[in-house]
Amino acid sequence: MKTFASFTRPNLSERTYSDSRTSISVQSMGRTIFLTPDVITFLEGEGNYTFIYTNTGKKYLVSKTLKSLAEQLNNNFMRVHKSYLVNADYVVERLEDDRMLKLSCGKEVVVSRRKIKEITGFLDHTNLRISA
Repeated sequence: MKTFASFTRPNLSERTYSDSRTSISVQSMGRTIFLTPDVITFLEGEGNYTFIYTNTGKKYLVSKTLKSLAEQLNNNFMRVHKSYLVNADYVVERLEDDRMLKLSCGKEVVVSRRKIKEITGFLDHTNLRISA
């Protein structure tokens, strides 16, 4: 027979500060969901609100700015436009002279003119260059 101690979760105080920064909490249907950066395909900002899109096709709305969420995520996320933050792992194609990025979910995201060189350099560096 199992004891009560075998059913309890590990002590939450054992989590480090960096562990708590690796996920984003989202409220959905009365539940709190923790999204890790590896499941987030991109984020779309609209004022003080941000839509978070996941690799399962779900879309969550959080009342945080895109800038504040960008600070929580790892370096794999690229700010490609004032309204978009993209996870480089989900970029499958670059279109229209690198002005658009096509993601694995099918969404196409615009790259701002000022960011084209930076984004192209980042994607070339991470060996995501796709040529025909």
